[in-house]
Amino acid sequence: MLFLLSCFLQNYYQNKLRLALIGQSLFGQEVYTNLRKQGHKVVGVFTVPDRDGKADPLAVVAEKDGTPVFKFPRWRVKGKPIPEVVEAYKAVGAELNVMPFCSQFIPMNVIDHPAHGSIIYHPSILPLHRGASAINWTLIQGDKKAGFSIFWADDGLDTGPILLQRECPVEPNDTVDSLYNRFLFPEGIKAMVESVQLIADGKAPRVPQTEEEASYEGIQKKSNSKVNLAQPAEAIHNWIRGHDKVPGAWTVIDGQTVTLYGSSMLGESVPAGQALEIEGASQAGVVTKDGLVLYGSDSKALMVKNLQFEDGKMISAAKYFSSGDTASVELTDDEKKMAEEIRDIWKGILSNVAAIEETTDFFKSGAASMDVVRLVEEIKQKCAGLQLQNEDVYMATTFQDFIQMFVRRLRGEDREEEMVIDYATKDVNNMTVKMPWQCFINGKFEDAENGKTANTVNPADGSVSYFDIHSHIHTDIHTYVDRAVAAAKEAFQVGPWGRMNPRDRGTLLYKLADLMEEHQEELATIESIDSGAVYTLALKTHVGMSIQTFRYFAGWCDKIQGKTIPINQARPNRNLTFTKKEPLGVCAIVIPWNYPLMMLAWKSAACLAAGNTLVLKPAQVTPLSALKFAELTVKAGIPKGVINIVPGSGGMVGQRMSDHPDIRKLGFTGSTPIGKQIMKSCALSNLKKVSLELGGKSPLIIFSDCDMDKAVRMGMSSVFFNKGENCIAAGRLFVEESIHDEYIRRVVEEIKKMKVGDPLHRSTDHGPQNHKAHMDKLVEYCEVGMKEGATLVYGGKQVDRPGFFMEPTLFTDVEDHMFIAKEESFGPIMVVSKFKDGDIDGVLNRANDTEFGLASGVFTRDINKAMYVSERLDAGTVFVNTYNKTDVASPFGGFKQSGFGKDLGEDALNEYLRTKAVTVEY
Repeated sequence: MLFLLSCFLQNYYQNKLRLALIGQSLFGQEVYTNLRKQGHKVVGVFTVPDRDGKADPLAVVAEKDGTPVFKFPRWRVKGKPIPEVVEAYKAVGAELNVMPFCSQFIPMNVIDHPAHGSIIYHPSILPLHRGASAINWTLIQGDKKAGFSIFWADDGLDTGPILLQRECPVEPNDTVDSLYNRFLFPEGIKAMVESVQLIADGKAPRVPQTEEEASYEGIQKKSNSKVNLAQPAEAIHNWIRGHDKVPGAWTVIDGQTVTLYGSSMLGESVPAGQALEIEGASQAGVVTKDGLVLYGSDSKALMVKNLQFEDGKMISAAKYFSSGDTASVELTDDEKKMAEEIRDIWKGILSNVAAIEETTDFFKSGAASMDVVRLVEEIKQKCAGLQLQNEDVYMATTFQDFIQMFVRRLRGEDREEEMVIDYATKDVNNMTVKMPWQCFINGKFEDAENGKTANTVNPADGSVSYFDIHSHIHTDIHTYVDRAVAAAKEAFQVGPWGRMNPRDRGTLLYKLADLMEEHQEELATIESIDSGAVYTLALKTHVGMSIQTFRYFAGWCDKIQGKTIPINQARPNRNLTFTKKEPLGVCAIVIPWNYPLMMLAWKSAACLAAGNTLVLKPAQVTPLSALKFAELTVKAGIPKGVINIVPGSGGMVGQRMSDHPDIRKLGFTGSTPIGKQIMKSCALSNLKKVSLELGGKSPLIIFSDCDMDKAVRMGMSSVFFNKGENCIAAGRLFVEESIHDEYIRRVVEEIKKMKVGDPLHRSTDHGPQNHKAHMDKLVEYCEVGMKEGATLVYGGKQVDRPGFFMEPTLFTDVEDHMFIAKEESFGPIMVVSKFKDGDIDGVLNRANDTEFGLASGVFTRDINKAMYVSERLDAGTVFVNTYNKTDVASPFGGFKQSGFGKDLGEDALNEYLRTKAVTVEY
């Protein structure tokens, strides 16, 4: 055991260095901690003196570990090193100086003293943006990439040879904070540790800096940070975000200096609001419910979230015209007691302040960004369930303002306004159905700006007046898709959805399923009056399976796992390789009209469980259940922007989704020709991932040794289920010759028993087809079948009554070359061909002689025959002695021109995930 321990320690400490850390801040603290974890010896920490009685984070952790800590106010006087400071430094015996974040000037005889010299972290891709405000200038200059450099320090500090560099893209609405938190901070810590190890192993490069593209930008002063509003919007946006939060870009409004924070670019659509004249602007700004809109010289717009006035008070820009209208709230005795507890929290953080007065300012008293986090978390721990953000502290910096904000938040007065819905209502099916009818973007329902609408039609009577005039669904334009995608992208990248614990995400999806169950009768009624589904079927399948689907995928949220992979080791080091499953980002989903809610659930539940956000286009003729679903997502607490519903035509909305560069995945259910067009558009736009569930001509083979009763019953269901508007409907039945006539006779008997009528009536078997164009297509389909010589045994025409009712239809004597043998009807038309007794391979060849491969079926009591046939049927699903038996846990999808990709089951998650491989050398 001692021998093993000795070997371990020798390995642990080989190629390790004695380090001096010169710097400060939380960044310095994390570098220090991680270097010690790697086995390096930190022999001294040199940091800044305590401020207002508070030690720097680096000093705090080093002192706790017993590491020698030196807090020199300065290292030199009048440009000359202070001898006693230099001697104290040299006494620690460091082999390398590590400078993770250093605000002091360090003499060259200190930088050059260790055997390995000094390395320093700089937040830019040197030689670009040398100087102390490199991150700010990366944004101000509109750079498309950011990054950091670790270099060998010299007398210029930013001009020494490069040891290591890392890059990342700059997102359109990145700020100094988002860049720092997303990349520069976490990756910078790792890179500092990696650099030290490279030096210890003798592998560290020294790449001289070129002067090409070199630039130096000093710290920007408040006096120089006024915004030039007479330039393009993007340049204004870059200037504001580059100065956020220090020193703050400012302009003049109503004669006073106002600092602008929280800038983001807007699309083509600008919210309505109140005009605000701004000095130097090309046109007036607009104060909207979301913030202050500014226009550039190119007439493009940006949004500013917060404003700060000369007295230091910060407000939401949306409240500019009402900022002085808020009266103080009178505290109850319980609230006063809680306020005193919060005063104690302030006192614990601001330990240098003698007493926390009403006018005590959190930041002017010495608080830093980490103190903001501590304040928020301590209060949230004391008040479970309170919604408090770091930004709230910046908006209420004095104690009295903070308590006022806190009490309003505690009372729920500052919650977002309750969702306003302009319902279309109808008393139907013994209930009042309330249906949203507007576009749903970023958590809100809204009208189309162009005022265009499209009628919804009741297929049971063909009328457009089934709902009142307000129930029209607007015809959308590209603007709405772009805004929906922007909302989904923000929700994914910076909203709570992207940061949410997977188990919490699952909890929300469970809650959504519960709400769907609570509203199942209303949802089933909407499905019936919008799509023509028989109410009882809608209740069980359209809605029932949708609820099951969300519950199934809610359970998957915290079970998505990667794996470890053994790889060849690069001696003497070892490697760990593992995979991570990550969400794709913004996904688009286009659903058909036959199962409006169920197809929504099949795709969106897996999409959301994987952690993506989505923009969904319901079918133009059946949008109502999707919009009711949107309402329920808000009630379930799904964050705004996560789910967006944009009704409209496939040619406009669907095409824009296919073309959109910010959409990373498109899931589509529909026809094969449209699927091909979508795949082409997705490839040309940005190679977005695609999954397609397309057309079918599913074969059903019925052998003479079948259970005849079951074969008749399930054969009927395979064709007439959901009035034939079923993607996996048996498009062609092959019946063995010896039982063919008996089978047909019994099918006709059953067809005659079917009740065609009002889909809301509980005894109805067969409701209306979805819309008139489809009804006309089915009649034409039957006419073609008769012209080609197939025998029409029953039906074949529209029912003589209002609405779009098609008679259940039966064709026999269908030969392989006929149109109805090859093409999908997507309606209640049974197409039957006979095959010779015992000709198993022959009927298999006929069944597979199609470019479709969605589903298939076989009826036989012979298990060997059943397995033989199921292995050879070229389809994504094979039903044996059953049909239409789908389940949320079983993957569903087609072969050949029926598409690719899977809905349902674990396989569906992979359609909305990407696999990242990570290899770590240690």
